[in-house]
Amino acid sequence: MKLHVLDTGFFKLDGGAMFGVVPKQIWQKTNPADDLNLCTWAMRCLLIEDGEKLILIDTGIGNKQSEKFFSHYHLQDTQTLDQALALKGFQRANITDVFLTHLHFDHCGGSIEYNSTREHFQPAFPNAKFWSNANHWKWATEPNSREKASFLSENILPIQESGQLNFIERVHNVSPTPLGFDVLFVDGHTESMMIPHINYQNKTVVFMADLLPSVGHIPLPYVMGYDTRPLLTMTEKELFLKTAADHGYVLFFEHDSVNECCTLQHTEKGVRVKDTGKFTDFF
Repeated sequence: MKLHVLDTGFFKLDGGAMFGVVPKQIWQKTNPADDLNLCTWAMRCLLIEDGEKLILIDTGIGNKQSEKFFSHYHLQDTQTLDQALALKGFQRANITDVFLTHLHFDHCGGSIEYNSTREHFQPAFPNAKFWSNANHWKWATEPNSREKASFLSENILPIQESGQLNFIERVHNVSPTPLGFDVLFVDGHTESMMIPHINYQNKTVVFMADLLPSVGHIPLPYVMGYDTRPLLTMTEKELFLKTAADHGYVLFFEHDSVNECCTLQHTEKGVRVKDTGKFTDFF
């Protein structure tokens, strides 16, 4: 097995929204904001090369939305998913499976593209199975008012219409998948978000999605304003952080603009960062 880091550029979101009730004078120490109070965030995907399978975890924001839509998110240094794959020697047609942690636009937008005439939408990975789960799919296709702007039908419905949609069964909070790794189901950020746990070179790599967007979110009260159930997020974080520190997990960050990965340690103040760096620093 080989793991490949795919960088698909950066975007900006309001720092207050990303850190909830935590005051700016505290969170800006780890995530400095610009004059508009916007912080820079990565859109980092992970590619698993395992035998005949080539599994892509999340797909970034994509490129099919309107100029007005993208203007809200200040895309910068944006490398396309095609370019990121090409740097590793692959193309979209090689992808056998697309695993979507959840269906917010910055995690699944790259899954769908326009057809050649720009009349219809189609999956951007023609030979892949797409993986979600039944609870989250229902949540995303019948969205609540709070999350409606994050669940864009053009990113979601064409997956089902293509016949390429598959569901992971939620048997337990930690459940196996047909893809060779387990997932932790969490419900604080959104219903049934899936957090992959990948055994790699005798370590466990955890793709953090939006359970922990960045190193700056590790302290328990640092919870996004976007989370639908923030108190549940805190409970889920506390349990996960203890487990990760106990077992030496390598945390892989989708959104941290500086740190690709970190490890954790127990301290008198609770679980805190041990080491940070690039993915290659840990393997």
